Amino acid sequence: MGHPTGQSRGWFGRVNDKQVYAHTSFCLSSILNPGEPPLDKGIIPWLGHVFEFRRDTLKFLNRMKQKHGDVFTVQLGGFYITFLQDPFSCGTFVKEKQEKLSRNKFSHQLMKQAFGYEDIKSDPEIHLMAHTRHLMGDGLVLMTQAMMSNLQNLMLHNTGSAANQSTWKEDGLFMYSCKILFRAGYLSVFGNVPPESEGNEEKAKEKDRTESDTLFYEFRKYDQLFPDLFYGVLSPKKKKEAQRLLTFFWDALAIHKVRNKDNISRWVWDIQQAKAEDGMEESMISRYMFVLLFTTQLNTGPASFWLLLFLMKHPEAMAAVKGEPDVLDSAVEETLRLTMAPIITRSVLQDMTLKMADSREYFIRKGDRMAVFPYSAVHIDPEIHPDPHSFKYDRFLNPDGSKKTDFYKGGKKVKHYTMPWGIGVSMCPGRFFATNELKQFVFLMLAYFECELKNPDEKIPEIDVRRWGLGSMQPDRDIQFQYRLRY
Repeated sequence: MGHPTGQSRGWFGRVNDKQVYAHTSFCLSSILNPGEPPLDKGIIPWLGHVFEFRRDTLKFLNRMKQKHGDVFTVQLGGFYITFLQDPFSCGTFVKEKQEKLSRNKFSHQLMKQAFGYEDIKSDPEIHLMAHTRHLMGDGLVLMTQAMMSNLQNLMLHNTGSAANQSTWKEDGLFMYSCKILFRAGYLSVFGNVPPESEGNEEKAKEKDRTESDTLFYEFRKYDQLFPDLFYGVLSPKKKKEAQRLLTFFWDALAIHKVRNKDNISRWVWDIQQAKAEDGMEESMISRYMFVLLFTTQLNTGPASFWLLLFLMKHPEAMAAVKGEPDVLDSAVEETLRLTMAPIITRSVLQDMTLKMADSREYFIRKGDRMAVFPYSAVHIDPEIHPDPHSFKYDRFLNPDGSKKTDFYKGGKKVKHYTMPWGIGVSMCPGRFFATNELKQFVFLMLAYFECELKNPDEKIPEIDVRRWGLGSMQPDRDIQFQYRLRY
């Protein structure tokens, strides 16, 4: 987090000396106003609970909830953040007007800090237009078709000979899943090498494979730095590496290069064109291309790893998925419940009253932040989801095979029973494409290949606790598997 002097950057925001002094002095010198949530400042001045929070967010928030209840404020690195952990009131939180709770201010800070991108006033309208047009409906169909073509190119290109067809190949399941999903997703969004530039179609496909492979390994390096970058705790050496990687991607995804590709998604094309028309410099648009690449590929690879692993560890689930397509939807939703753990954050722009579903009211101060952590608030609540840490492939199916949407806590129906992609109007706009990517990949793996764990008795890896709050969780180690063509 840095030292109380100077600046702190990251998820907790950017705070200078005067802001720290003013904000901290005000809060330390005043008693809680009537109606404010319980405040837990920790024992370290200014930093508060930041070290415990970063060490294991889930464990920390569970401790705070046991101590204070389902609404509480904690001090984290110069900021006061109120966590709302009541599953019935999450909808109230996201429905608050932008004038009170802003997602855009937090997003602006993160884009600048993590990607070097500075937005313009029209960005929300540009993104909404492009997302609505291309990430759902007919636009989504076109992107899904491109994804299928690129998946087949990557997964089947070296399986032509009889020897290759019958030979078992070994790999780490996590790395294999992430590599295939990233490369296919990148090609589907940013386009393919034109055949005429390489002489023929096969050489162009080979260049697609080579270039996407290079990008994947650089992407993994940046992804491994991202937790510390997100929270603003990168060491000087890692900051230098992060800047090198950013520069690499800004060049690789430069607009003048992307425009020369075939099959560029209309989503990317419309976004870059609209930003250019509104006066954004080409270099800044190129930076936004990396934002798109990172956000579209951050979650799908890890999610596909968990889904394949759960299916291989549960033969009954594997058999059910192969026999009934609707089961796959439930298995995907169950995987996301167990492994997606975003923190939904808002900046408080004016003093406000938070009204809970049970009629309780809390006063929230301007300048603070509010957040929901759905993983602990909903996903693993044993009342909402009995035996919450177990993978139950049919958890989201009714006995008649229809989608189950009725979940209860204390006899009362819970509207938002999972929130892997966020909630309300701020839900991830690419969730439909990401879910399609995940299902396509698993479908092709099961259709084309026999696959099994090298050691069927090996325990499922633990979650890497450093990544709480960042979306799809990653394992603390890889697990080996083998696969070969079915025919």
